[in-house]
Amino acid sequence: MKLDVETFRRLRRLAPVLDDILNAGEVEHPDQAVNLATLAQLCSELFDAYHCMHPDETARARLDALESQ
Repeated sequence: MKLDVETFRRLRRLAPVLDDILNAGEVEHPDQAVNLATLAQLCSELFDAYHCMHPDETARARLDALESQ
């Protein structure tokens, strides 16, 4: 799935926030939490778009995730 320029820019801007949170294991600053909510919304939008284009692959990934638990 090719990203439009605006979505790509948003992901690039939010990537350092996600990296900080994953490395720290927690949200250390209030602005990270705000950015994390934005990142979660963007990821949800991307998932919805991908699911519409590739429903079988999405279903397979869900099954694989469940089986690995």
